[in-house]
Amino acid sequence: MKLGKVEFCHFLQILALLLCLSGMNQAELTRSRSKPYFQSGRTRTKRSWVWNQFFVLEEYMGTDPLYVGKLHSDVDKGDGSIKYILSGEGASSIFIIDENTGDIHATKRLDREEQAYYTLRAQALDRLTNKPVEPESEFVIKIQDINDNEPKFLDGPYTAGVPEMSPVGTSVVQVTATDADDPTYGNSARVVYSILQGQPYFSVEPKTGVIKTALPNMDREAKDQYLLVIQAKDMVGQNGGLSGTTSVTVTLTDVNDNPPRFPRRSYQYNVPESLPVASVVARIKAADADVGPNAEMEYKIVDGDGLGVFKISVDKETQEGIITIQKELDFEAKTSYTLRIEAANMHVDPRFLSLGPFSDMTTVKIIVEDVDEPPVFTSRLYSMVVSEAAKVGTMIGTVAAHDPDASNSPVRYSIDRNTDLERYFNIDANSGVITTAKSLDRETNAVHNITVLAMESQNPAQIGRGYVAITILDINDNAPEFAMEYETTVCENAQPGQVIQKISAIDKDDPPNGHQFYFSLTAEAANNHNFTLQDNKDNTATVLTKRNGFRRQEQSVFYLPIFIVDSGSPSLSSTNTLTIRVCDCDADGIAQTCNAEAYILPAGLSTGALIAILACVLTLLVLVLLIVTMRRRKKEPLIFDEERDIRENIVRYDDEGGGEEDTEAFDMAALRNLNIMRDTKTRRDVTPEIQFLSRPTFKSIPDNVIFREFIWERLKEADVDPCAPPYDSLQTYAFEGNGSVAESLSSLDSISSNSDQNYDYLSDWGPRFKRLADMYGTGPDCLYS
Repeated sequence: MKLGKVEFCHFLQILALLLCLSGMNQAELTRSRSKPYFQSGRTRTKRSWVWNQFFVLEEYMGTDPLYVGKLHSDVDKGDGSIKYILSGEGASSIFIIDENTGDIHATKRLDREEQAYYTLRAQALDRLTNKPVEPESEFVIKIQDINDNEPKFLDGPYTAGVPEMSPVGTSVVQVTATDADDPTYGNSARVVYSILQGQPYFSVEPKTGVIKTALPNMDREAKDQYLLVIQAKDMVGQNGGLSGTTSVTVTLTDVNDNPPRFPRRSYQYNVPESLPVASVVARIKAADADVGPNAEMEYKIVDGDGLGVFKISVDKETQEGIITIQKELDFEAKTSYTLRIEAANMHVDPRFLSLGPFSDMTTVKIIVEDVDEPPVFTSRLYSMVVSEAAKVGTMIGTVAAHDPDASNSPVRYSIDRNTDLERYFNIDANSGVITTAKSLDRETNAVHNITVLAMESQNPAQIGRGYVAITILDINDNAPEFAMEYETTVCENAQPGQVIQKISAIDKDDPPNGHQFYFSLTAEAANNHNFTLQDNKDNTATVLTKRNGFRRQEQSVFYLPIFIVDSGSPSLSSTNTLTIRVCDCDADGIAQTCNAEAYILPAGLSTGALIAILACVLTLLVLVLLIVTMRRRKKEPLIFDEERDIRENIVRYDDEGGGEEDTEAFDMAALRNLNIMRDTKTRRDVTPEIQFLSRPTFKSIPDNVIFREFIWERLKEADVDPCAPPYDSLQTYAFEGNGSVAESLSSLDSISSNSDQNYDYLSDWGPRFKRLADMYGTGPDCLYS
């Protein structure tokens, strides 16, 4: 059988160990040949056997048990009287002993990495007595290591980073491999490192496993990641050693070694002049191959004629320079702007200043495009004043607007009627003159805010807006009046000169110097003997009594007319009547009851409470009257029927009727429905004391029988009902059926009917019933003869 290179090396190692340890693989009991000596009455005897340490190689792959060593005692004469026993770790399961010879064998494959040694105990016994002939002794079987474990990177694979442009020898990361073999024996666990992939960019220290850069000026922008393969080999890297590998991913981190650069030396952008303030005009960006903070830039306008019109800021996400408008653009004022813009890195690395300035410049030209703009007013807000006495058509003021475009189109004016709903003002469409269209009232609206529209004649869609505030100047057009409704009372026990009321006045006008009111009694009230008025000269006046002895029974209410004049020019005046009630007061002058009627009112009820009670009673009476009126006006049917109202010849007439032409009193649908079901109905136009004959319920029977019974029942009810009002009505029916036995249904046939009712008594009722007596009576005269 051919052996591989590794197997051959293992074989040589095992052979060398066996040769070196051949003198140590047996332990024998050596009987001491020296004689015992005695000392102080004591006898000391040497031990009969000496134990040695056993060694056995790991990973034995043979089929026979592996010989470990031999136990032998000097007591053993070889006659089989001595037997050997083994106890301790692995006894019987891993290690067995020949009880006759003392040979020890290993029955299983041993692995030093699992257990490096075994502690056992041996004893020699007399086979017959089974008693020990030697004291039990302990020995160790040590497992001899071989190189059967390759180095392993327990923490791999590795990732690491190193700044780009680092000098040679910059440490990147340290890798560590572990070998499970015995580090104290041989070179099985002595590991060296080498790099299999990643040269010439990186190197590794053979003993420490530290990975370092091997080339200078490695550029992240050229290549930012490298994959290294590191090998660890035992036996100090010699042939026959075992090895393991791991991967190391090295990423070059960024440094600011690239200055920003604009792709173009100049840019041009067109913007409409109507672009609002703060709108974005353009975005420009300087290229920077770096990333993260190393690529952060700032932009600024360093020169140009648009320094106050435009500004530039940076977008933190994209590192773009954003140009925005700061002031409104006007094509008619300036058609283009030129900006000189600089971009610079915010974080500059001094180590790379030699690569050049970390900033760049570019030129941006902005062309303003003309657009059709709406008219512009000369002022954003016009303030005008007009007197409220101004007549219709009075000129208030003028607004002006112009077309800012080069065409300078004519402008027409109008008022936004949403701001002048009452149409108080007009404006001349051509001149912009605002005039009054209605009489003005300052007290209704002191300031009118209107919007004036200016539109181009050539393009009415272009509309400008101007704002006008029209203040209405006040005139003295409102007379003064009481400031409130006064409830004045005078006590029956009031004394002359007693103050009973203090009054003041108000005026809707607003004079520049404030109001000044003058109070006095009217001429007809100036000489009254009851009350007097004192003007306090502070826009108030005081009402005083002139006498005592007021009595409610004599006069319960006094009316005092007061004349009030304002200080306007011209001055206005008004007469206001103060109502004074005579009341019964307590000792403190507080009114208890007023008016003469108070004597008959219940105690404790005030006038307000009585008025409220009276109002409630009147409301209830009105509701009752409404309900009664509605019920009287409601029309009710003569006969109750849940399905329909079938009118019979039960109609009350104030005259003798319309004869045969009266065909509206009967519902013909009742005759056309051949299968109708009839129930007894209650008539409402007669007193219910006399009951009608009960009518049978009709069922579906032949047509001729239905008609005969229907007419018969109606005729019989009319004959026997003396309470029904007399009828002078001839009914004509539109439907009599085909081949009806009943023949004509005219009421004239009642004369020849089989009714037993005698109608001769109708002749005794007077001239009003003569016509009926002729129709139903048995006299010789015949109607319509």
